[in-house]
Amino acid sequence: MIDEMQALENNGTWELVPLPPGKKIVGCRWVYTVKVGPNGEVDRLKARLVAKGYTQVYSLDYCDIFSLVAKITSVRLFLVMPAMRHWPLHQLDIKNVFLHGDLKEEIYMEQSPGFVAQGKYDLGLVCKLHRSLYGLKQSPRAWFGKFSHIVQLFGLKRSEADHSVFYCHTSPGKCVYLMVYVDDIVITENDATKIVQLKEHLFNHSQTKDLGYLKYFLGVEVAQSGDGVVISQRKYALDILEETGMQNCRPIDSPMDPNLKFMADQSEVYPDPERYRRLV
Repeated sequence: MIDEMQALENNGTWELVPLPPGKKIVGCRWVYTVKVGPNGEVDRLKARLVAKGYTQVYSLDYCDIFSLVAKITSVRLFLVMPAMRHWPLHQLDIKNVFLHGDLKEEIYMEQSPGFVAQGKYDLGLVCKLHRSLYGLKQSPRAWFGKFSHIVQLFGLKRSEADHSVFYCHTSPGKCVYLMVYVDDIVITENDATKIVQLKEHLFNHSQTKDLGYLKYFLGVEVAQSGDGVVISQRKYALDILEETGMQNCRPIDSPMDPNLKFMADQSEVYPDPERYRRLV
C-alpha cells in the first residue's frame, strides 16, 4: 500500500483542495490481488487504490470510455511472423498503467482509506485528480491516448487495420512492430539497435519494466527457440479445471455426445449463469 501511494504521489495523480460548491466526490477503496506466474507460483502481492467509478455520472464526470485493445488476429500475427522469420519477441510491462493518462474532466475524489491527511489545515480536503486512476470510467481511454502519443513521438506509425498496433521501417529490410493490450506490450523486430532505443524511450516516459523475451501473454505460454515459437495454454486449462473442481477428471476425445439434441424446457435453469458464461 505504501508503494502504491508513493507511485501515486510521484506521478502527480492529485492535489488536496477544498471541495468546490456544487461538486460531488467519487469514493475509493483498496483492492488486494495475488499475482501468479505461468508456473502457478505466487509472483507478488499487490495493493491497488481503485476509484468507485460506478458513482460517476455520464456527460458530467465522463464522456467517451471506449479503449482499443489488440484484435485476436493481430495477436496471432505477432506469434506467426516471428516464428516464420526467426525474429525475437520482447515483452514490456507498464507499472500502474492507468495512472499515466491525463484527465480532461474535473473530478474530485475522497482521500484514500488509511492515508487521510491529518494536518491542522488538511481537514475536509479532497483529491482533485490530474491523472486517471483505476476504476474511473475514462481511465482506459485516457491511458491509450497517452501511450499512443508517446510511441508516435518516437516515430512509430499506427496501423490502419488495428489501431493498437504500431510499426516503423528504419531502413530497407529493417522494421519494428509493437502491439499493446492494456498494460502488456509485445514487440518484435529485426533491428536490434532500434529496439534498444525504443525501450529507452518508453523507460523515459513511463514506469516501464523490461520482462525480456515473451513468456506469458493473455493466458498463453510462449517458448522461443531457433526452430520457431511454441505456444501452450496449459496453465489456462488447469485454472478452468480448478475453478470447476475437475482437476482429477480423465481426459477423453469427445467430452460430450455430438448428436445430443437440447430443448428449451429440457432441464432447470442453471443457478449461476455468470459462472457458466465465464467458463465458456
